[in-house]
Amino acid sequence: MRRLSIGLLIAVCLTRGVRAQKAFTWQEIRDKFEARNPSLRAGQLGIDEAKTQEITAYLRPNPDFTTTLDQLDPFTPNPYRPLTNTLPLISTSYLHERQHKRELRLESAQKGTAIAVSQQADLERTLLFSLRSAFVETLQAKAVLALTRDNLRYYDGVLVVSRDRFKAGDIAQVDLDRLELQRVQFEADLQTAETNLRTAKIQLLTLLNDRTPVEQFDVTGPFEFPERILPLEEFRGIAVDTRPDLKAAMQAVDKAQTDHQLAVADGSTDPTFEVDAGRNPPIPAYIGFSVTIPLRIFDRNQGEKQRTELDIQRNERLRDAAQAQVFSDVDSAYAMVNSNLNLLRPYKAKYLQLAAQVRETISYSYQHGGASLLDFLNAQNDYRSVQLNYLNLIGSYMTAASQLNLAVGREVIQ
Repeated sequence: MRRLSIGLLIAVCLTRGVRAQKAFTWQEIRDKFEARNPSLRAGQLGIDEAKTQEITAYLRPNPDFTTTLDQLDPFTPNPYRPLTNTLPLISTSYLHERQHKRELRLESAQKGTAIAVSQQADLERTLLFSLRSAFVETLQAKAVLALTRDNLRYYDGVLVVSRDRFKAGDIAQVDLDRLELQRVQFEADLQTAETNLRTAKIQLLTLLNDRTPVEQFDVTGPFEFPERILPLEEFRGIAVDTRPDLKAAMQAVDKAQTDHQLAVADGSTDPTFEVDAGRNPPIPAYIGFSVTIPLRIFDRNQGEKQRTELDIQRNERLRDAAQAQVFSDVDSAYAMVNSNLNLLRPYKAKYLQLAAQVRETISYSYQHGGASLLDFLNAQNDYRSVQLNYLNLIGSYMTAASQLNLAVGREVIQ
């Protein structure tokens, strides 16, 4: 029975370990984000609301129905026949809209829906940048944590050798104490890295609207950089074709033109057709027709025509401003990416290997009495700084790449 309980306990621990090791890729994180983020879901409801406006816009005018009982005589000499002289009348009328008003209203509403779709895509573009930045921060925090653990493990190995040397009388007590004190910096680096990783995971879970415990949540993905990227002109062309905010600005111009056509159509005259039937003794029954035509002498919708015409010009200016902003965003993000790549290439090609060689050489020399304690400590700090700077530069590059994806409107750099 005791063995069974121990087995169950081990199984539970293994199950928890498997859950804790669950790591999501970027695509999985993005899918969860698109399915759960409340801002995106609210934006989708806004699109559904815009579609309902299409129904309202295409509705026909309701017909009118009128019934009349005229010449009721309550003081008739014959109290048993009070409806003898009553003239009943029923009529129905319908407003006929001319100049394709319904069609233009529907077209304007449909273009409004298209703008809402583009604005939703732009919202998703912006939120994905925040999500990608949080994802990169998590990967960076994981890489820094792994580095601090390696540094602490390496330094603990140095301490083991140094304690043996102290016991053998090769180094003084004060040198060993200084080495022991230096370990505090490595412990602080490890604690800071663990805190930063936890904070990055919390931020990512918040964007996902996920209540998973931090200990059971992890991400995985490449934390590296490419040697080359596409030329600037290609990114500009993709941005012009893809950016949803620029597309929404262009759609706004098109909608403004349709609204102006609708304003012109609303200035036209809409007749009202009426059919009535009744009786008028000695005529037992009759039927009549009438047409009512408003005289648009004073009100010809002049103000709305002028307003919509000015609105076309305003939206054209906004479209030009949006296009200029697209080029500015792409150029700025491209410059940031190139700047980070120019710094990363020499680190990868030279400085990382050089820092490792210096550390190994000085450590070997110090352990054999050929280097001072100060040289040894400086070599350790230089190695830590170079490695940490390299990881931070990769994180800066990946954030700049996310900024370029944001500027272009889709993921052009993974």
